[in-house]
Amino acid sequence: MYSDEDLDSAVAAGAISAEAAASFRNHVSGLRRTPAVDEEHFRLVTGFNDIFVVIASVLLLGSVAWIGSAVANWAGALGTAVVAWALAEYFVRRRRMALPAIVLLIAFAGSAFCAVFMGGDGGVGLASVAGLVTAAAAWAHWERFRVPITVAAGAAALATTLVALLLYLVPAAMDWMSPITFVTGLAVFAAAWRWDASDVKRETRRSDIAFWLHLLAAPLLVHPVFTAINASSASIGNALIVLAMYVGIALVSLAVDRRALMVSALGYVLYAFAVLLRDKGVVGLEFALTALVIGSALLLLSAFWQASRRFALGKLPASIAALLPPARA
Repeated sequence: MYSDEDLDSAVAAGAISAEAAASFRNHVSGLRRTPAVDEEHFRLVTGFNDIFVVIASVLLLGSVAWIGSAVANWAGALGTAVVAWALAEYFVRRRRMALPAIVLLIAFAGSAFCAVFMGGDGGVGLASVAGLVTAAAAWAHWERFRVPITVAAGAAALATTLVALLLYLVPAAMDWMSPITFVTGLAVFAAAWRWDASDVKRETRRSDIAFWLHLLAAPLLVHPVFTAINASSASIGNALIVLAMYVGIALVSLAVDRRALMVSALGYVLYAFAVLLRDKGVVGLEFALTALVIGSALLLLSAFWQASRRFALGKLPASIAALLPPARA
């Protein structure tokens, strides 16, 4: 299996021409009868060895954290971060293994945060410092290994820093966590859109970076919205509001050609309609019937994704549509 990153590397090394790489992408797209830009793909597993390395790494990192915590909690976290970086030197920098790269980055960033946070009183002030340190650690990791998910990890760390600092300076802001979370999600979504706009054909690492940023932005945007409208209420009016919100989210997903928002909101929609059916006397099959209807609708949307995208893009101003991946025939 070869990723777009591998093709770009081959072009940069002179092994193949840029025209040959583009021709290969078009050929693969033709075989799958869908344009490459529509695949929203990213490399995860290139073979079972990826899974084998991840299992071994998790065992090693877990043991380091356990042994280090016998000295101090922060020591276990710090040791885990150091070992995760050391493992990345071989499995990521030299072997370029995708799944281990993701797992080791999460372990490194999470351990960096815990090492600082566990070293003090654990308050929101320290969380702000820990987030800033984690953002700096993510930047160093990016400079060394260039793993696409690192940008999202750094963005999450910066968001944690800013929100924790706000709560430290203005404790009453805790009552406004939903709007704060939503605004944070908008900022991350804007960053993801900017990365996407720099690679509308989705042929470089920038598209992978945008994918992870969209994955981070999705729950930050969706959770406050559905919490505000009380998705657990068993009324027809509330269910219709939930459905209207999901249709709006679907239109945004179509426009930016990213499915993460729809996936994040799916649980709320399933729950809202299942509660409604249960309240109307459909007991035992409420989740099954809801999943049947929504699952069928999503499969139809997937089958006609490009046609739906043409409709969504046609409703946008040309200046905005130019920044989005083009709809294909």
